[in-house]
Amino acid sequence: MRFRRVYEVAGAKWNKNSEGAWEHDIVAYNLSIGCNHCEEPACVKACPTKAMHTLPDGITIIDPEKCVGCHYCEWACPYGAPQYNHKPGIMQKCDFCRDYLLEGKQPVCVTACPMRALEFGTISRLTEKFGDNRSVYPLPDPLLTKPSLFIKPHPDAERAIGIGATIINHEEVKK
Repeated sequence: MRFRRVYEVAGAKWNKNSEGAWEHDIVAYNLSIGCNHCEEPACVKACPTKAMHTLPDGITIIDPEKCVGCHYCEWACPYGAPQYNHKPGIMQKCDFCRDYLLEGKQPVCVTACPMRALEFGTISRLTEKFGDNRSVYPLPDPLLTKPSLFIKPHPDAERAIGIGATIINHEEVKK
C-alpha cells in the first residue's frame, strides 16, 4: 500500500541559441501526492455501498464493514488514492492519520517528510499562507474534484508541459 507517492517529473529538449549552438532545457522536480480529501470526491460518488464517505471535518474515509472491494472508488479517483488490499479484500486509503488528529498530532506524512514540504492545517490557514493554487502539472484539473490541496509549484512546473515532461518513476509509484 502506497498512501503517499513521490512523483519524479522530468523532461528535456534542445534549443538552438542565437549563435547557432545547441543548449539543453531541462525540467526536473518532485511532487508528493496522496489522498487530497476533495471537496467533491469522485471516489465517494462512485462507491455503490456508501463505504466511501466524507466526515463533517472534510476527511474522506472508507468504512471497512461496508466495503466490498469493487474498485469503483479507485477507478474514479484521478489521484489513484484508494487502493485494493488483497489480504482483507477491501479498498483502503489515507485517512489523514485520523487517530493522530484526534490526539492533537499531525499526520505522519507531515512529520516524517525530510524536506518539510508538507503542511497540515485548516483550509483558511493554508490558503492564507500558500494562496489558492491547487493546480500543478501533471496533476488533473482541480475542477474535477476540488482537492483540499494547496501547492506551491516548482518554478519549472509551467515549462514542464512544453518540454514534454512526464512522471519518470512509474515503477516506484504505480498503484
